[in-house]
Amino acid sequence: MVIRARARTSPQAFTRTRSRARTLSLRVAAALAAVGTATLGLAAAPAQATGSSSEPLDYVALGDSYSAGSGVLPLDVTAPLLCARSSVNYPHIVANRTGAKLTDVTCGGAQTKDFAGSQYPGVAPQLDAVRADTDVVTLTIGGNDNNTFIGAILACGSAGLLSGGKGSPCKDANGDKFTKEIDANTYPALKKALRDIKAKAPNARIGILGYPWIVPAKADPTCFAKMPIATGDVPYLRDLQAHLNGAVQRAASETGATYVDLSAASEGHDACKPRGTRWIEPVLFGTSFVPVHPNALGEARMADQAIGVLKLG
Repeated sequence: MVIRARARTSPQAFTRTRSRARTLSLRVAAALAAVGTATLGLAAAPAQATGSSSEPLDYVALGDSYSAGSGVLPLDVTAPLLCARSSVNYPHIVANRTGAKLTDVTCGGAQTKDFAGSQYPGVAPQLDAVRADTDVVTLTIGGNDNNTFIGAILACGSAGLLSGGKGSPCKDANGDKFTKEIDANTYPALKKALRDIKAKAPNARIGILGYPWIVPAKADPTCFAKMPIATGDVPYLRDLQAHLNGAVQRAASETGATYVDLSAASEGHDACKPRGTRWIEPVLFGTSFVPVHPNALGEARMADQAIGVLKLG
């Protein structure tokens, strides 16, 4: 057997070995710290939209066809068919972007009375979806009360066709009828609806959206084929919509809700604009089976405003 003498390590070599080990340890620690930071970053992103560090926001969407996205495909297969609810309406978009847990009971044709009562047989009152632990509620409502939207569009469209697009036959025939109905009926109903939501979910952020512009501020002669409204009735309809949005804003202010204003954001995106620019589909030659309602772009932009104003992002 051959016995080899053990090599002795010089002090210089020992120092170099220890230095290398220390450098390697620092690199491993830095790498672990980087992984930890990345993991924390990934975990922190959805936490921005959560009620706590571990649970997503409990989000309830109420309202009419502008909330339901009626006319925008694909339909939400979990919704009653009569509601014509879209799976890409603004509540779904808000929930997808923020990680919120969505309960969507929006329904086309809804009025404020359908918050407390059944809109269709087998369809529960919308307020049933709101609970004490609800974190966020959004809604659009009021346009169907008194049949304001459908009544005004039908009246002005018919009058526009009969007049060949000239004058202001709808305004001449109806005057302040629609605005008086908003003040007398819709406005108090909006306040009651918002108070009822607040009573059921006292700690929730409640956002009520205004309606995006349907017609431009000034008549566009090239739009008559799509929106058969007489020249003088375009500002009449515009003022009517502004009056309704004003009632929504006042009701929000007086009940502690947040008004999500769409007037500036939707300017230049009315139903007279070309496809790809407009948020609202026209009466004729549109792309939706429900005219005079938001298209997919409109629903997406409504989601943008809701997220920004309610600070959900």
